[in-house]
Amino acid sequence: MLRARFTAEMKEAMKAGEKDRLATIRMIQAALKDRDIEARGLGKEAISDDEILALLQKMVKQRTESAGVYEQGGRPELAANERAEIAVIQTFLPQAMDAAETKAAVEAAIAETGAAGPKDMGKVIGVLKGKYAGRMDFGQVSGLVKDALAAKG
Repeated sequence: MLRARFTAEMKEAMKAGEKDRLATIRMIQAALKDRDIEARGLGKEAISDDEILALLQKMVKQRTESAGVYEQGGRPELAANERAEIAVIQTFLPQAMDAAETKAAVEAAIAETGAAGPKDMGKVIGVLKGKYAGRMDFGQVSGLVKDALAAKG
């Protein structure tokens, strides 16, 4: 589903003459093709939509870090380019969950897995990734899960 959307958005950007948007979508497709080739080399099929969402999140994180480095280095024009790419990439990501929704999802996943302490963190994160891929930042969520499980254990 996402692959078709990338192609359709690329065609729209070409017709509208949106060069920056077109370049970002092509960059996404190139990264996707690299991941597909890597998967094929391992004997797997093309990556799934959930894996595509994870790839997009990784791209956003990389660009956020790069923009920060560029701003510290006195290169605001390069930081602005990174932020523009982030804006385009985020149009393909589902709406992010707010703090209350994230906390409720963590509590539900802990209850679902029957997690009793920090040693069960992997189970909880696995359930969350399965249900909420692309909707939450798992770097932050892992801290919430750890705190919640530490209180139990």
